[in-house]
Amino acid sequence: MSTAEVRHPVPPFTHETAILKVRLAEDGWNSRDAAKVALAYTPDTKWRNRTEFVTSRAEAEAFLTRKWNLEIEYRLIKELWAFTENRIAVRYAYEWHDDSGTWFRSYGNENWEFAESGLMAHRFACINDLPISEAERKFRWPLGRRPDDHPSLSQLGL
Repeated sequence: MSTAEVRHPVPPFTHETAILKVRLAEDGWNSRDAAKVALAYTPDTKWRNRTEFVTSRAEAEAFLTRKWNLEIEYRLIKELWAFTENRIAVRYAYEWHDDSGTWFRSYGNENWEFAESGLMAHRFACINDLPISEAERKFRWPLGRRPDDHPSLSQLGL
């Protein structure tokens, strides 16, 4: 395995490295750079996301490209729920609007399994979308990485 195929932190996870892994995943997804984000997954990664099943890094990149073309002004917060040696469970929420301007807050949970390299091998997501008004939005930082001083999901009461 080349060093380019290692994504730190790697398993086995500690509480601190699991929190870091979650934040790095959040930062990547908030970049909305599908090609870059896909590199965090094994070449043969397996996902379930709503009704879609992804079975490779290339399919993950295509999925993310489609997602971020439809989910405009996407902003995400992830929070560690639980972890073991090579698995992490997160809860998350993200806000976005569609091309008609309707805002949504999507809530979900993900279960992740990592290869020894720290690349994600499996991702299983459950997501629910709630239409919200523009005034109900809570994620208002400039597009990109969530600022360190922005409240977490728990702090926001979500």
